[in-house]
Amino acid sequence: MPSHPYVLLSCATSADGYLDDAGPARLILSGPADLDRVDEVRAGCDAILVGAGTIRKDNPRLLIRDPRRQARRAARGRPEHPARVTLTATGDLDPQACFFAPGALRLVYCATPALAPAQARFGDRAVLIDAGDPLSLEFILSDLAERAIPRLLVEGGARVLGAFLAGGLADELQLAVAPFFVAQPAAPRFSLPAAPMPTDPMTLAETRRVGEMVLSRYLLGPGGAEHRFLRWAIELSRLCPPSESAFSVGAVIVGEDGEVLATGFSREQEEHDHAEEVALRKLGPDPRLRHATIYSSLVPCGARASRPLTCVQHIVAAGLPKVVFAWREPALFTDGEGADQLRAAGVAVTEVPGLAARARSVNAHLVAP
Repeated sequence: MPSHPYVLLSCATSADGYLDDAGPARLILSGPADLDRVDEVRAGCDAILVGAGTIRKDNPRLLIRDPRRQARRAARGRPEHPARVTLTATGDLDPQACFFAPGALRLVYCATPALAPAQARFGDRAVLIDAGDPLSLEFILSDLAERAIPRLLVEGGARVLGAFLAGGLADELQLAVAPFFVAQPAAPRFSLPAAPMPTDPMTLAETRRVGEMVLSRYLLGPGGAEHRFLRWAIELSRLCPPSESAFSVGAVIVGEDGEVLATGFSREQEEHDHAEEVALRKLGPDPRLRHATIYSSLVPCGARASRPLTCVQHIVAAGLPKVVFAWREPALFTDGEGADQLRAAGVAVTEVPGLAARARSVNAHLVAP
């Protein structure tokens, strides 16, 4: 497994940047369409993390609401609901809170001085983990990775979201903006520490309307835009329907100006789909492809038995000048000569072996450790 999960921050703000108002009751910023979108995001994650303050103030259930999404998770051998995760410096949480209800794994990361009182308070309602003094987000992420949590959704509160951003520990931010103002200086916004923030600007991957709200998806993390788009392609591969006879692959096509033109993943539309052909199929003939880059979690195939055209042939026919991939295909189904074939056709090929372990982990059921 990778050393850290993929960390996705999700929040809704008012048009003037507030996460809530200053009143005692929680302000619901999201409309029905955005709440359904968040439910879909939850269904694609392995754990949901909120701070102890959010549990005390909002008492969230942290469940997937749509029973169809629960059923799809169960059909793939996953728990119906993601694990629930919190962190606390004091252990001051109500053991009757919804967080501790049965139905999902509960993990509580405690600062060392709070561990003993928390054990006495919670008993067997949750798994308690010593996260150091002071609490270490790096330790929490490493421990979650060891517990086979590859995808973590962080939903709040303001201080927790700010700490992940300031620590450079987030891979993605999904920011939904509501069409109204709060205008209350005492209301919470992102609570960013005084420590220096990462200076690299975020990479905009998507902007779209969700009901009456606007969703912006930003990619973060080291390595600049190229590594960020490739990490996103790897995360798309987690959406693939399971298969014992084909790899799970994700692909992202990005235009010369940084606009995401199309995405795809294996078996997204048809049983024998490869990720690259799905993304190209969605786009169709497009002159922007002549200056675009395709990011793929696995090197595009240079041989296949399921269809007459390989992904290399699709890419060359579309005129794509550049391919970036993470994992070189092992000799399991084919000989994996796609990179050499692309270079022979004049396509620039970049391999990022530092992300190969993450792409490989999605296919752990096919390849030996």
